[in-house]
Amino acid sequence: MSDQKLVLIVEDEPDVSSFLTILLEDNGFKTETAANGRIGMTQAKALHPSLITLDISMPEESGLRMYHDLKMDADLKDIPVAVVTGITPEFKRFIEQHRKLPPPEAYFEKPIDKTEFIDVAKSLTGE
Repeated sequence: MSDQKLVLIVEDEPDVSSFLTILLEDNGFKTETAANGRIGMTQAKALHPSLITLDISMPEESGLRMYHDLKMDADLKDIPVAVVTGITPEFKRFIEQHRKLPPPEAYFEKPIDKTEFIDVAKSLTGE
């Protein structure tokens, strides 16, 4: 189905990446995955997904660095981002206080609520 919305899952934990892939694909989305922020940026530029789910704590390049780079890139800054992380609410306060960057469109703490996650994914992608 060519009208499926593409979600880029940027997550270093294979179990979480698989869980999100299955959850999204079972609900009508296409998915691609990246194991860190560096690969995620490369894929975001190449694929221009409808939504990016982004872990914050990852090796090589963190989700925070990727988020910053996304929002500073004129071609990518409008892609909605749902942060999916084990990081506490302190991160949310930190990013919301960062004046140069808009806050992410959604936050989900692991483990995520499947129904809420899909509802938000559909809302952010216009499904």
